[in-house]
Amino acid sequence: MTSATDSSAGPASGLEGPTPQPVEAQAPLTVSAPAPAAASQSPVATTPSAPAPAPASAASINETVFYEGGPALGDLISNLLFALTIIGIPFAVAALVRALWVRYRITSRRITVNGGWLGRDRTQVVYSQIREVRSVPRGFGSWGDMVLVLDDGSRLEMRAMPRFRELEAYIEERRRSSAKTPKTPKGQASRPNTGFTPQERPSA
Repeated sequence: MTSATDSSAGPASGLEGPTPQPVEAQAPLTVSAPAPAAASQSPVATTPSAPAPAPASAASINETVFYEGGPALGDLISNLLFALTIIGIPFAVAALVRALWVRYRITSRRITVNGGWLGRDRTQVVYSQIREVRSVPRGFGSWGDMVLVLDDGSRLEMRAMPRFRELEAYIEERRRSSAKTPKTPKGQASRPNTGFTPQERPSA
């Protein structure tokens, strides 16, 4: 009986097999994306090309300043001395205003006068507009007053001009040179000379 029991128990024990082990839960895998290659390298700084400077106009290149300054100092001194009398007070005030705010600028292309209260008034005249130049010496010829008569009949006064004879000669020279320059009539465009003469068509 004992052997039969043992023989029947043998095959049963062989069917059982190994005891299964519990499966441990694994942590989810995290896959990190590779960093882009461009991020590791410093970006190359590109400087945009600066725009080419605009060519200076011929007017600004050819314009030269012949005189720039205020009235003669002797005009202020003489009028201040004249203010010791009651009659000379208005002339002294006018000379003081001119010394503070009147400025003259004479170039090869135009004449500019800044005056008025605080020098806010500006008048510009080109030489082609000047019809006549007149001057009167003051202060025993040390300075003088100058008047420019324009084509439209108006006048531009420049008082107490230092070196007024030299400035008058320069203005007169520029006025004559501008008068010799040919002017293109209004409404008529100038045509370049190409050297081609159109042939006349025979009449039918």
